[in-house]
Amino acid sequence: MNKIPLILIGGGGHCMACIDVIEQEDKYVIEGILDREEMIGKKILEYPVIGTDRIIPDLVQRGFYFLITVGQIKSAGIRKRIFEDLLRYQAKIATVISPRSYLSKHSFVDEGGIIMHGAVVNAGARIGLNAIVNSNALIEHEVRIGNHVHISTAAVVNGSVNIENEVFVGSHSVLCNNIEIASQAVIGAGSTVTKSITTLGIYAGSPCKVVGERVFLQKNRKY
Repeated sequence: MNKIPLILIGGGGHCMACIDVIEQEDKYVIEGILDREEMIGKKILEYPVIGTDRIIPDLVQRGFYFLITVGQIKSAGIRKRIFEDLLRYQAKIATVISPRSYLSKHSFVDEGGIIMHGAVVNAGARIGLNAIVNSNALIEHEVRIGNHVHISTAAVVNGSVNIENEVFVGSHSVLCNNIEIASQAVIGAGSTVTKSITTLGIYAGSPCKVVGERVFLQKNRKY
């Protein structure tokens, strides 16, 4: 089987984790990475940084697929912006599923998503655009996960939870059945969420409670 040529966008730590999943899936061949100007010519693992996002239109014309490998801690802003750029350029966007994960044939993962090693996505679950389901996370039956969401390592999302767009769920958090999480909410690591979260904010603790207002800070870097 001919492998699909793939460009990664973002060369940090999350990129390294994604590379391992991509190699294990063996569906795509990584042709290069896009990152900041000063990174051009360097390598992430064994793959070269070939340019910045300014060359995306040319790469689209050459038929490459793309995967956003920028990490997402709290804010989804950077990943969302890059994804919207790709849509504007009519780019082909990859979806990556680790062979070491379990994805029910009755579930669905939309384009741009990545399901990492050890994750479980059970029947009836739907994962939105450009989402990360990180290592060893559990997504139970009939869960709805919106666009640009990051479910962190070993988090548990129980049955029939509805998570809206751009939510961050920290490592080892537990979301109880039949609750809703409002768009752009941030749930800290190790939290237990027993009730619906209806307003954006930063939440933490067991049981989970609001600990701060949601503040968006865009750093002066692209990746």
